[in-house]
Amino acid sequence: MELAQIASLFEKAVAEIGKVVVGQEELVEATLVALFCEGNVLIEGVPGLGKTLFVNTLSRALTCDFGRIQFTPDLMPSDLTGHSIYNAQEQQFTFNPGPIFTNLLLADEINRAPAKTQSALLEAMQERQVTVDGKSYPLARPYITIATQNPLEQEGTYPLPEAQLDRFMFKLLIDYPVIEQERRILTHYAEGRDNRDLTQFDLQPVMTGDDVVAIQEAIVKIIIEPSIVNYISDVIAKTRAWHTISVGASPRAGVHILLAARAMAACRGRDFVVPDDVKELAPWVLRHRLRLRPDAEIEGVLADDVIREVLDTVEAPRQ
Repeated sequence: MELAQIASLFEKAVAEIGKVVVGQEELVEATLVALFCEGNVLIEGVPGLGKTLFVNTLSRALTCDFGRIQFTPDLMPSDLTGHSIYNAQEQQFTFNPGPIFTNLLLADEINRAPAKTQSALLEAMQERQVTVDGKSYPLARPYITIATQNPLEQEGTYPLPEAQLDRFMFKLLIDYPVIEQERRILTHYAEGRDNRDLTQFDLQPVMTGDDVVAIQEAIVKIIIEPSIVNYISDVIAKTRAWHTISVGASPRAGVHILLAARAMAACRGRDFVVPDDVKELAPWVLRHRLRLRPDAEIEGVLADDVIREVLDTVEAPRQ
């Protein structure tokens, strides 16, 4: 796929989603970037900000299979992956695929399920396959897991293990809309449109699953200079020696920055990566991978603050 086509499809998808989702430009653009480089996304925000609405709207903008799983404390791994059923007539087990076999998977309130259920997603998120009863079943391309969680309510929740957090390419934070955006949301309802019925918004699919796969294959041709590669590695290395960080970023974090930078460059019509791409992506990729020292957390230091400090101390290459 040509570069101009990628940028055009990206802009059309942003515009189509914008018919329903008011504001939240970073959320929309970052999720599309992750989709274009086969990354998974964790969305965190208080209830009522439109996390689930956004994913539902995204599924309407794509002609891909969409599956939603509401995570609850009694959810079992087989409820995600599927299970084998014995067929008495054929005298053999037949695999019944679960809802994880889709293109776009919404894991709603993922931290409400226990660790054994959360772990059922690990293989799908990394290897793009599911293993049941010793047999592996590949997932169709494209595949992306978009998970949501509420940062406020801790009762009845199970924090995501570090291994699973590291498999999310981005952690995106969404906040309250500004007053103008709030008024636009209310205007939708005043005009008789209800976000619970997306058919009222005349949403049109702007790309197919094949288009997404073609974009994923095309972005590997985006030029990334050795100086940019060195810049990414310097940022990752700095997190491992920073005074307020106890656990720095993993090598996978650097890989995710590189892959996402390529996708972002393509979405913006460039065939090369610039340092500003890395700076914009760094908080999305690193904020859930860094563990701060206890004294820093007591003082109210946030991961995003530390990331900005790290970026300020690493010299970016000149273009």
